[in-house]
Amino acid sequence: MSDHTAFMDTPAAGRPVSLSIIIGRIEEAVEAETIGLKTDRHFDLQSSNARKSRYLYELTRAMKGVGEADFIAEHRDGIKRLKEKLARNEAAIRAHLNAVSEVAQLMQNAIRHAETDGTYSAGEFGYGL
Repeated sequence: MSDHTAFMDTPAAGRPVSLSIIIGRIEEAVEAETIGLKTDRHFDLQSSNARKSRYLYELTRAMKGVGEADFIAEHRDGIKRLKEKLARNEAAIRAHLNAVSEVAQLMQNAIRHAETDGTYSAGEFGYGL
């Protein structure tokens, strides 16, 4: 099956979309998320995840009736690019999650410190745990 015979209707545009176009959309969404996580502290991760989910759904629908071997053979370059972008995206997400975890830990420590009255608690000596 050629790239141009693997079509599906997109609800938004109402026109056929090829597998290579869908792969391209996924690549763009993943790349935009990676850049956003690295550069924009107000990046909307929830919207990005919704966009990626929608494109993956489109890909799943477009894949119906297409053999995996045919898909891989015809879209090898796109799959390779997407795999590389996904690896960079994973690293950015891990860094983001680590930063969130560190901030949460700092906040917990600040709250714990603010709640103490300057005396030693049993918890600090391992008692009452």
